[in-house]
Amino acid sequence: MKPHTLSAFDRDLDAIRLAVLTMGGQVETAILNAARALDTRDEDLAAQVVQGDKSIDAAEEDINSQVVRLLALRQPQADDLRAAVAVMKMAGELERLGDYAKNMAKRVPVLIQSPVIDGADRALRRQARMVGQMLKDMLDAYARMDTELARDVITRDIEVDDMTNALFREFITHMMEDPRNITPCLHYIFIAKNIERMGDLVTHGAEHVIFVAEGKQAEAREKGHSTATIAAPQE
Repeated sequence: MKPHTLSAFDRDLDAIRLAVLTMGGQVETAILNAARALDTRDEDLAAQVVQGDKSIDAAEEDINSQVVRLLALRQPQADDLRAAVAVMKMAGELERLGDYAKNMAKRVPVLIQSPVIDGADRALRRQARMVGQMLKDMLDAYARMDTELARDVITRDIEVDDMTNALFREFITHMMEDPRNITPCLHYIFIAKNIERMGDLVTHGAEHVIFVAEGKQAEAREKGHSTATIAAPQE
């Protein structure tokens, strides 16, 4: 059995990290394009996002294969093993982010045929941009092992939660005002909730950065109010 050499492990892991960062860039683009397609009602752009998810899925599979090979050949211990496992977890979370972007894009053709809810598309695009910026910063934190930036990303997830709550209240109001708004608002509620979950996944990625860099779990994070506690507006 060949002994583990630090330089060989680092070289292999750096290649995998680069693949993760490349995959992360694809996911960031998918999120922003899905939100833009929703806001501008661009069915062609939405279809591109749906089709592009195949590339994101393939990237995760390739990264997982590289990590398995790395573990088999280098048999890392302690800090090295932690870094390798974190890469696989991060790739899985990026793949799920891509799925949420794809699901947002899939609702665009339906919403194009539905009654317009004034301001809804723009609001959801703003929410998605918040998550997109969080993802960009999380990837930067991962590339530099910048735990300060990772913690900043974690704190921003509260803003995403609070915006989700505000959107839920707005959509409930629209549904109460006119039954014709029920179908589009239900779609918007699903999209807003999915974007909130995107924020959670990005936060998990930031927590992985802290775990790899410091060897300990990130501090318990504060969450915004749960949408499950939102009451219907009073007439």
